[in-house]
Amino acid sequence: MLTASPTIPASGRQTGEARQASRIGDAQSFDVVIHLNLHCHVWQRPGPGSRTIVLRILIIEDDTSLVSGLKKALAPAGFAVDHEISGAAAIEIVPSEAYSLIVLDLGLPDLPGQEVLRRLRSRGCKVPILILTALGEVKDKVKCLNLGADDYLTKPFDLDEFEARVKALVRRGKGRPDPILRCGSLSLETSTASATIDDKPLTLRRREVTVLEILMSQAGRLVRKERLISEVFGFDDPVAPNAIELYVGRLRQKLGPNGPKIKTVRGLGYLMEDR
Repeated sequence: MLTASPTIPASGRQTGEARQASRIGDAQSFDVVIHLNLHCHVWQRPGPGSRTIVLRILIIEDDTSLVSGLKKALAPAGFAVDHEISGAAAIEIVPSEAYSLIVLDLGLPDLPGQEVLRRLRSRGCKVPILILTALGEVKDKVKCLNLGADDYLTKPFDLDEFEARVKALVRRGKGRPDPILRCGSLSLETSTASATIDDKPLTLRRREVTVLEILMSQAGRLVRKERLISEVFGFDDPVAPNAIELYVGRLRQKLGPNGPKIKTVRGLGYLMEDR
């Protein structure tokens, strides 16, 4: 277990130690453990059975080294992360993208995070928003919650707590307080990314689980291919023309004759039978 490092100052900028770690990362390779340890109380590498599945999230944060560390740490756990430094740019992007969660820092270079929050909500954005900031006074929390934030987490933070809050907010945003999805003999535990058919475990890759969760949450209804692409892949992810077809084909093989059927609606998308 890694020990805690100095906390981030209230401005949200890096400490001298954090800058030194960043320089070390620039000279060699970025060390996720070093950087996250500067921002979190405790960070432990996830074990092989701790994969989670959270769909696509947007982090609005000007500390690029922190975001880089979070992306490297969370990618193996099933998170697809997009990043914006500018609050104004994020406001324009959000309506056209399929985000399950927005993580918002308050100390942005162009707009105060609270103003970004206000504008997103005033424009009808219903995506859950988690405030992630060094400002920990009660008045700051109250203002953000009154402006429409769904949760508030102060730096330094524990990565396990961050992941748990993200998963809870995503479930709540999709109207699914229960982390278990069921479709006939198929069951998917979204908090651990584990699936079973007739209580027999399935071996699934990360993105196969993501596609499966989307199809199961919309069982009996058409899911367009464009939606699957937008929720499964982030901005920086390379997407092959037939990527979704490959994942759906693998899922069909693994679900077998005892699992629900995934139908192709030619030219539109896919539909999982609700049975």
